[in-house]
Amino acid sequence: MTEVDLGALLEQSGAILRGHFILTSGRHSDVYFEKFRVLERPDVLSTLCEQIANHYQNEEIDFVAGPTTGGIIIAFEVGRLLGKPAIYVETEDGKKTLRRGKTIPQGAKVLIVDDVLTTGKSLIETRDAIAEAGGTPAAYAVLINRASAALDLNPLFSSYTVSATSYAEEEIPDWLAAIPAVKPGTRK
Repeated sequence: MTEVDLGALLEQSGAILRGHFILTSGRHSDVYFEKFRVLERPDVLSTLCEQIANHYQNEEIDFVAGPTTGGIIIAFEVGRLLGKPAIYVETEDGKKTLRRGKTIPQGAKVLIVDDVLTTGKSLIETRDAIAEAGGTPAAYAVLINRASAALDLNPLFSSYTVSATSYAEEEIPDWLAAIPAVKPGTRK
């Protein structure tokens, strides 16, 4: 693969936004990643997914799983690149689970993928759903890693990692509080 400047690719796609954002985790940040600018651009998405597939191409993986919404598109593309089936983890009654009659063989090794990593909540919920269904979470990958703390998600690969500080409501610095906050994202 030709060397690609992923940061420039993300900037050009409109995926990296600057301002004052309330993240899906409830934390505040001056940087937001609009995953849908990536998901609507097959060229950008495929480039990021190719990074993941290349990283895990020699690993023993039976399935690639991703949570709704963005994670299912990533699971499809990484699965296609690895020649592995994709699993889609959905929310039912407030909990991530396999739906629509989907089952996986006991002990199947699953690569869990998602779009943007901040707190790890979606990956952890997906990991729990895979384990509950009898699968073995084998590895994790995200398109963009903006996590500021170490998480219990190993091994973890990120197509692109960026330093983006987030703040709890009571920790917002004055310079950020002076900017009107917006809440993009999918979680209420």
